[in-house]
Amino acid sequence: MQLYNKLSAKERATLIEEAGEDRLTLSFYAYAKIGNPKLFRNYLFLAWDAMEVLGRIYVAQEGINAQLSVPAKRFDEFKNFLDSIYFLENIRLNIAIEHDLKSFLKLKVKVRDKIVADGLEDESFDVTNKGVHVDAEKFNDLLNDPNTILVDMRNHYESEIGHFKGAITPDVDTFRDSLSIIEEDLKEHKEDKNLVMYCTGGIRCEKASAYYKHKGFKKVFQLEGGIIEYARQVENLAIENKFVGMNFVFDHRRGERITDEVISHCHQCGKSCDTHVNCANEACHLLFIQCEGCSKVMDTCCSNSCKDINALPFEEQKALRKGIPNSNKIFKKGRSEVLKYKL
Repeated sequence: MQLYNKLSAKERATLIEEAGEDRLTLSFYAYAKIGNPKLFRNYLFLAWDAMEVLGRIYVAQEGINAQLSVPAKRFDEFKNFLDSIYFLENIRLNIAIEHDLKSFLKLKVKVRDKIVADGLEDESFDVTNKGVHVDAEKFNDLLNDPNTILVDMRNHYESEIGHFKGAITPDVDTFRDSLSIIEEDLKEHKEDKNLVMYCTGGIRCEKASAYYKHKGFKKVFQLEGGIIEYARQVENLAIENKFVGMNFVFDHRRGERITDEVISHCHQCGKSCDTHVNCANEACHLLFIQCEGCSKVMDTCCSNSCKDINALPFEEQKALRKGIPNSNKIFKKGRSEVLKYKL
């Protein structure tokens, strides 16, 4: 029974190019009680591998979180498979605004403790007791209400390139960091304010809204389908788009354009830019914003030291990395001290 990828990312990219067939980038999530996540993981891998589905999927006892690239010609087959699973029947699929044939190049289905790492150990916390879901039109109405507090439940490197007007954008690296910070900052408004939150596709808000209800907030709302679905609805309904900039996504695209405004800057020279890259030095791999000019000068590296290492023959680079775990700087997402513009 094959439960692994036979092809490398490079080999898969070549096959996709040669096939020249459309692929759809999409995501979905569901909180549900899964008794045997490992068995469910194997079931998904076998089915989706046969359909040539690629992506990153997390399975846990609390549910599933999936980001996928599906062959367009097999979408109906894929949807029928989802509908055959009782807690995924008619699940909302967040179809990407911009598609890319190479958004994912491998199928990775992993078993995790949680589908969204939250750092919570409270056994009385019920993730299904969530806030009120609102569509784009109702969301806009809430934002026009002076009694509304809007909170971005994403990380700083996501909100840096795009966010809703007037939103609180916590300066955090992880979702788990934001939960307690927001609770403390807004503790005086548990009774009197509308707490409205949003994220990329909805999964973080689903958990956050339940958490804040658990902590005593009375008026909790979340944008259904997140930024992805909001962008689709404002276009279809021809209503005001209150989001500005780029929506960060967790695949090879790294972002999809929602509006023409560029609200962030190159972390090295300060030029207007919202293109995220990973440092080309595999021992660093830092995620940061870099313009085309700096990319050429720095060989897509975050520092001169990384540039020097990246210029070495591959075997020498490999030898330097031997026995040394990948730097934790990757999780600092553009906070490296070598990025002078950010200091």
